[in-house]
Amino acid sequence: MNEVNRIDCKKASEISLQHGSQIIDIRDEESYLSGHIAGAIHIDNSSLNQFMTSSDPTQPLLIYCYHGNSSQQAAQYFIEKGFEQVYSVDGGFEQWKKTAPPAI
Repeated sequence: MNEVNRIDCKKASEISLQHGSQIIDIRDEESYLSGHIAGAIHIDNSSLNQFMTSSDPTQPLLIYCYHGNSSQQAAQYFIEKGFEQVYSVDGGFEQWKKTAPPAI
């Protein structure tokens, strides 16, 4: 079993600027709608299959939640499904708001 790559918001921001990187927000929809990282896609149980079939598993995948805990479990799931470069953002969206580029 591969280990989840945990990264801080600064490194996540650098990766998010790379062409082809994918960012997913696993918080609830209301939280996503009230603010999220620019370019992030909201993923929940109803949209997971569509994301899995339409995304590129060779591109970096950044996953964030509220504080960086649930995203570690989600990252492990994507690793097990064959995604090659999966990152869990330490501190989640709350830390991102404090340290990284503006959210939308």
